[in-house]
Amino acid sequence: MNKSIEGDQLPPPGSRRPGGRTARTRAAVRDAVLTGLAEHGYPALTVEYVAEHSGVHKTTLYRRWGSLEGLVADALDLAGEDTWTAPDTGSLSGDLRALAREVVDSFSDPALSAAPTAFVGAAFQSERAAEALRAFYTERFSRCEAVVARALARGEAPEGTDAGAVVRAVSAPLFLRLFVTREPLDTELADQSARATLAAVAAGVFVPPAHPGGSAEPDEG
Repeated sequence: MNKSIEGDQLPPPGSRRPGGRTARTRAAVRDAVLTGLAEHGYPALTVEYVAEHSGVHKTTLYRRWGSLEGLVADALDLAGEDTWTAPDTGSLSGDLRALAREVVDSFSDPALSAAPTAFVGAAFQSERAAEALRAFYTERFSRCEAVVARALARGEAPEGTDAGAVVRAVSAPLFLRLFVTREPLDTELADQSARATLAAVAAGVFVPPAHPGGSAEPDEG
């Protein structure tokens, strides 16, 4: 086991760190949290486990992260600092299909899906984890909005199309199956979700009613 790093002066979690020992320490803590979530789930994860598997003394963990919830939240924060970019296939159809297939691919591999699945489970048991998960996906979806911006520039989507709504719509049916109905996923389901979202874009479903060209609200009666 790695030697404990007692007394290491880490900056507060949630801010971007420079490279060097501080970054390596934070990464070691993040990796221990991910491993623990994947192996045991949130209810069984402990600060002692993170200390043992990261080599960072638990006194330091409590001082810098405050609690297990803080460790989980910071692990998600660090995950959001990657360099992932949305696909650019040259068409909205291709981009939406690539986004949907990436969800399927990520959660079809047990080695890749264990940690993110555990994060979702933790969000139902910890408000701090829920806030961190929401922030992670808000940031990730904001990167995906580039596919809609390019589609608007190519004339593939109506003016005023809500980019955030589009990129959420393509993955929503897949996450429903993953985390609510617990149904299996495959490439055909990914492509189906992409086609449905593309049809909704073309029909102006994602243009707010108040925007010129948006659909009017249906009359009640």
